[in-house]
This record gives sequence, structure tokens and C-alpha cells, in this order.
Amino acid sequence: MPDILLLHGPNLNLLGEREPGIYGRQTLADINEQADSLCSSRGATLKAMQSNAESELVERVQRAPGDGVGFIVINPAAFTHTSVALRDALAAVSLPFIEVHLSNPHAREAFRRQSFFSDLAQAVICGFGPRGYEVAIDAALNQLGFAGTTA
Repeated sequence: MPDILLLHGPNLNLLGEREPGIYGRQTLADINEQADSLCSSRGATLKAMQSNAESELVERVQRAPGDGVGFIVINPAAFTHTSVALRDALAAVSLPFIEVHLSNPHAREAFRRQSFFSDLAQAVICGFGPRGYEVAIDAALNQLGFAGTTA
């Protein structure tokens, strides 16, 4: 069965300490652990990666089909509003993906309301904090044929 790739963009390595009023107190390790647990409970494998470097995320997306990835869940973070390269990589690999944001970008600064990914994504989940990852992983598992639902 195909794997799920969970990608985290820039500054998400600071979760738990960075602007907790906006992003919450859970760490990236907490989020990855919960996502991995959900995948494992359904018989799936999660591959998670965080990078502050656009090129590393682009290269990881490009490798995904050859690595057995069947679905991508991505929080592009600040790259949401700037990265044509990451958008092009996601379009090129033709894997389904869900865009996740901890906060609601539509309730924040105007520049955050533009996403280079939303029109390509199967869904966009925003404003639910870490719970958004769980919803996205659950949807990905269902689409990949892993039985059950937790969200």
C-alpha cells in the first residue's frame, strides 16, 4: 500500500514556542507523533519531513512517487504565499494532496490570503490547529483504502 508523506514548511520546527497564541503549544514532534500513530493504527506508513529550505521540499516532493508515496499532506507555511517552485513540483508529480494550515490565513494579514497551492489541492484545512493534520491524514487514509475513520 502507498505511504503518506507529511511535509512541513519553514519555521514549523519552532512550533510550541513560536507565537503560541496563533500556532498553539504543540510541538512539531507532537504533531508528527500523532500523525504517525494514526497511520500505524490503520496499517499505513507515514513519512514526515520539515525544512526551512524551499529546495529541500521541492526535491522531496519530486522523489515521492518513486518512494511509494500515494498521498501528500503539506503545510507549506510561508511558502504558501511565495513558492511557485513547490507548486510546480506538486503539479508535476500528480499525487493528490491536502493543504493544511494551523491558523486561518483568511483571518490574518491580507498577504496570507493568497495560496499558490489551494487550486491544486484536493482540500484545504485551516484554522483548527493541530487537529487539522488529523483530519487531513484521516482523509488521505480513506482515499488510499485504509479502513476506518477517526476524524
